Amino acid sequence: MKDLHALPRVRDSLTYLYLEQCRVEQEAKSITVFDKRGSVAVPAAALSLLLLGPGATVTHAAIRTLAENGCMVCWTGEGAVRLYAHSTGETRSARNLIRQAALASDPGLRLQVINRMYRIRFAEELPQGLSLQQLRGREGLRVRQAYARASEESGVPWQGRFYDRSDWRRSNPINRALSTASSALYGICHAAIVATGYSPGLGFIHTGKMLSFVYDIADLYKAELSIPIAFRTVAESERNLESRVRQACRDAFYRGRLLERIIPDISKVLGFEETTASLFEFDGDGAVPAPGWLWDGDTEPVAGGVNYSGSAGPDVADIHDMETDG
Repeated sequence: MKDLHALPRVRDSLTYLYLEQCRVEQEAKSITVFDKRGSVAVPAAALSLLLLGPGATVTHAAIRTLAENGCMVCWTGEGAVRLYAHSTGETRSARNLIRQAALASDPGLRLQVINRMYRIRFAEELPQGLSLQQLRGREGLRVRQAYARASEESGVPWQGRFYDRSDWRRSNPINRALSTASSALYGICHAAIVATGYSPGLGFIHTGKMLSFVYDIADLYKAELSIPIAFRTVAESERNLESRVRQACRDAFYRGRLLERIIPDISKVLGFEETTASLFEFDGDGAVPAPGWLWDGDTEPVAGGVNYSGSAGPDVADIHDMETDG
C-alpha cells in the first residue's frame, strides 16, 4: 500500500506557470498546453500554481486534474498583474486557519506577530523594546535603502515608486518591472498560504484587503528578490519587459527554492512549530468525512455524529447529506 505521507509536498513543487492565449486540457493524468506554436506537456503533480491570463481557456477535466494534484489555479489580468479569482488549496484541515484567526483577533498576540514579521526582515538583531512606530520607521528606511542599492548596482535611475492603475503604460520601465515582479511574488506566496490552509485575507501588518496576509508574507522577500530582479532586468533591456521580469522571477524562485522557505517562515512569524499530527488534521486521510468535528464549548471537540450521551448518532456522512439536502 502507498504511504500517503510520502507524496510530494507543496514546498517541493515547482513555483508557478503563467499562460495566456492558449488552451489547457487534461492528458494522461496531467495537463497539456496548446497554442498556435504547438503543444507542451506540463507535470501537474510538480506544479504549485497555474496563472491563467487573457485568452487562456481550460477544460473541466484539466481543472479536476490540477485540483487532485494540489495545484492552485488563479485567473489573472495580462502579465498576472491583477488577480480576479482563484481555486481552493490542497489542505482539508482548518487547524492553521483557526490559529491564524485567534492571533489576528487578539491585539496583544497580533502585536507579537507583527514584531516577528518586522524583525525577520533585518540581517542584524534589532534592540528589544522598540515600539510599533519605531519598527515601521526602521522598515521604511530598510526598503528605501534596498531601492537605492539596487539602483546603484544596476545603474537604473530611481525617482520613487509610481504607477497608475488606470494607465499601465504611464509608469516608467522600472516601476512597471517592480509591479510585475511583485505580482509574481504575490502569486507564489498566495499559493503557499492557501495550500497550507491559512487565509490570505487575515493579515497582521496589512489589513482590510482579501490579500492582506499575502502582502505580509511577500514583504519578507521583496528586498532580497523582487526589487533586485526588477532593476537588473530593466538594466539589461526594456524590450518585452514584463515577460522577461516574470521569467527572471520564475528562475530566481526556483533556484532559491522559495516555496521551501515560505511555509517554515509563515510558521516562524506566527510562532508555530510544524507538527505531523493534530486533532484537526484531515490531510493524511482522504476519506475523512466533510463535517469533521463538532465544537463542544469548553471541552474537546467531538467527532461529527456523536451525540451528548456519548452514543453514536447518525453517521457523519448522513449528517452531511442532511445539510446539503436542506
